[in-house]
Amino acid sequence: MTAYALAHLHPQPPLHDDVFTYIERIQDTLDPFGGRFLVHATDAVVIEGPFEGGYVLIEFPDMDKAQAWYDSDAYQAILPMRTDNMEGTAVLLQGVPPNYDAAATGRAMRAAQNA
Repeated sequence: MTAYALAHLHPQPPLHDDVFTYIERIQDTLDPFGGRFLVHATDAVVIEGPFEGGYVLIEFPDMDKAQAWYDSDAYQAILPMRTDNMEGTAVLLQGVPPNYDAAATGRAMRAAQNA
């Protein structure tokens, strides 16, 4: 099942040169794990609530590949270029199956809460 790496970043200009190097090198760390950018440095259309910073969304074939990418020597070697120079939060998320039913999930959540 597809998995995602989601980062909510707070860049503060001027960006340190290491951030540019990180961006230039990240794709090479993703390729062996089937990672690809879905969102990266795009302008957001804010439709609800406050919006600070920017988002990055990377798709992986599955959670094992996402975790292996994050833990890889290649990614760990460049990670401090971003984390030492930009605040943010990053998470790995499991996607939903192709036949996902949000209504069924809602009913199950309601039942669990009322139990």
